[in-house]
Amino acid sequence: MARYQFPELSKPPRAKKRQVLLVASGDLRLSANQNCWEKQKEMEDDLVRAVADAGYELVRAHPYKPAQKHGFIGSQKEGMEVFAGIDPNARLIVAEAVWQYSHHVLAGLLAHRGPILTVANWSGTWPGLVGMLNLNASMTKAGKKYSTLWSEDFSDKAFLKNLKKWLEKGSVRHRTNHVTPLKKVKVSGAERRLGKALAEQLRREKAIMGIFDEGCMGMYNAIIPDELLNPAGGYKERLSQSALYYETTQVSDEAARAVRKWLDDRGMTFDTGPNEEEDLTDAQILTQCKMYIAAMRIADDFGCDLIGIQYQQGLKDLLPASDLVEGMLNNADRPPVTSRDGKRVLYKDEPLVHFNEVDECAGLDGLMTYRVHKAMGQPVENTLHDIRWGDWDRSGTVSDYVWVFLISGAVPPAHLVGGWKGASSQRQPAMYFRLGGGSIKGISKPGEIVWSRVFVESGRLKMDLGRAGVVALPEEETERRWQETTPQWPIMHAVTYGISRDQMMARHKANHIQVVYAASAKEADKALLAKAAMAEAMGIETAVCGTRKGGKPWS
Repeated sequence: MARYQFPELSKPPRAKKRQVLLVASGDLRLSANQNCWEKQKEMEDDLVRAVADAGYELVRAHPYKPAQKHGFIGSQKEGMEVFAGIDPNARLIVAEAVWQYSHHVLAGLLAHRGPILTVANWSGTWPGLVGMLNLNASMTKAGKKYSTLWSEDFSDKAFLKNLKKWLEKGSVRHRTNHVTPLKKVKVSGAERRLGKALAEQLRREKAIMGIFDEGCMGMYNAIIPDELLNPAGGYKERLSQSALYYETTQVSDEAARAVRKWLDDRGMTFDTGPNEEEDLTDAQILTQCKMYIAAMRIADDFGCDLIGIQYQQGLKDLLPASDLVEGMLNNADRPPVTSRDGKRVLYKDEPLVHFNEVDECAGLDGLMTYRVHKAMGQPVENTLHDIRWGDWDRSGTVSDYVWVFLISGAVPPAHLVGGWKGASSQRQPAMYFRLGGGSIKGISKPGEIVWSRVFVESGRLKMDLGRAGVVALPEEETERRWQETTPQWPIMHAVTYGISRDQMMARHKANHIQVVYAASAKEADKALLAKAAMAEAMGIETAVCGTRKGGKPWS
């Protein structure tokens, strides 16, 4: 008779009848987890009270770690260990007041059988809203059911009502009546023909998406499976950040100084200092200029139509941040880069579309946007932003709810008030970037934009599009919003047409949102419809959200 050594399987304790478990996913970087823990603790204390008032007990499923000075799940392995000790049928809240790496908890959440609720604090201090949206989108891609809530202080009537409903029923839904399937939207013949022609061109001629290492910061939602991307005409060139590092080291100081001089001549300002651990230094900027040249040359080597640099992990330990690089790449007016033999100017007079944080959904969106706007004679520069936060304008200048769209990299100076002259560069926060590097900081200019997002759901590509206006706010109000978020980064004051704060949060399937300007409201409407037609012709399930400017419906 065979004798086998069977594994010993422990059984997690069952949660009590009116007990709710809480987990908190964090960053991979210890410095970020330590800096952000205070706000997370405040949020959890508020949640404990709210759950208790509803007649339930909220219990942390993993402890505060005194040696590390925070209570976040800090890795995928730790997340798996935590979930191994959790009752799989318990009510579970994922509470986020910070940016978090979704893959830390995704394995446990996908196996969890009980009701799941993601919750974020409505605050710009640390990007908890951004972290929650990413986790939501990751579970959407994976086909996992969940509910989601958000609140400023967890005491408002709407939050408490929905929380009680989830505690008792196991789910809560939000109204998304602002979403209109494209088949119900009237698209004129010209825009429809253009969209179809561009889709056919992409399928026939195909495009190469250069990816400097996949899966930045645990963003499972930002990876498009090849079997979905390829039929649309997109193909990945899987590149390595180590190759980008090496190529950066091969660029001469002379070539880098030429890039810096170009930026100085255009009027961009750099907020520099002598201490490389705290200040932006000229040496950091010079290295960023080398990285810019290196990225262009590698893209040319492989025939890439667009590229994405991960930069948050791995590369951050070797080079300054890539944000200055990304903004230059996304701008049509940028420092010229020649091939290694000096005989060709690379990607002359056009952007090399860059998708920040290797968000492939944003990359496909950016490529489509570039081609649609180029064909229509509209501004081609486009970028993603985080949906970082939002608030009413306290200056009284604008009566609408104003979003703070904010991202560290990829924003082109063409989007900013004053262009290059309106752009400045400040050192990236040390808790994220030990080796520094400068951002492209500025205020997005007033105007009409199209926003969009490609995402994966039910095993297929989908796309939402909408219209918004970028508004001008007084300097004091802008500064308040910067200080509530990250003042080193470029900011956009956006008003979404026909979409409330809660409707956007209920529907949007990403932490990122793609934006592009058009010359007028009428032209922005046409550009939206042409891109929607292109997406439909590419096999992407498409919906238009909100209204046109002034409240006019799309249908």
